[in-house]
Amino acid sequence: MTLELECIAIEKDEGTSAIFGHAGFIKTVEDLYEAMVGSVPGIKFGIAFAEASGPCLVRSDGNDDGLRRQAENSVLKIAAGHSFLILFREAYPINAINNVRNVSEVASIYCATSNPVRVIVAKVEDGRSVIGIVDGFSPQGIESQDDKQNRSKLLRDLGYKK
Repeated sequence: MTLELECIAIEKDEGTSAIFGHAGFIKTVEDLYEAMVGSVPGIKFGIAFAEASGPCLVRSDGNDDGLRRQAENSVLKIAAGHSFLILFREAYPINAINNVRNVSEVASIYCATSNPVRVIVAKVEDGRSVIGIVDGFSPQGIESQDDKQNRSKLLRDLGYKK
């Protein structure tokens, strides 16, 4: 059996966040839809899920057609069974991740981020598997005292700390 590795970028517009994970049941799309709607009022999103049996289709839903199409295209390129991608705007990943994590079919979440994401895929003769992701960029150094103060201020400005 041969094994090939491939790195695939999740295509998304600036200002769009992503949650990428693994789940396993045909009703996953509907349950993820409910999780997203219940996360933040006014959130805009598109969901795509790759079936791993039966007709092996990319199933999709969402309340924003552009985000849904982008999610479908990326999941089709990744082509790993039972993987799902949610692309969204009008919320931060931290606002939606717990609702997504609590969907009973969700086995794992690879990332919840606004950064550029690349998916590392292993390919065998009859299937593909996600073996990891690259989320954003490599660190450039260690934060200074000023960086710590800026981080603290940002969290308070966003309402995450008092």
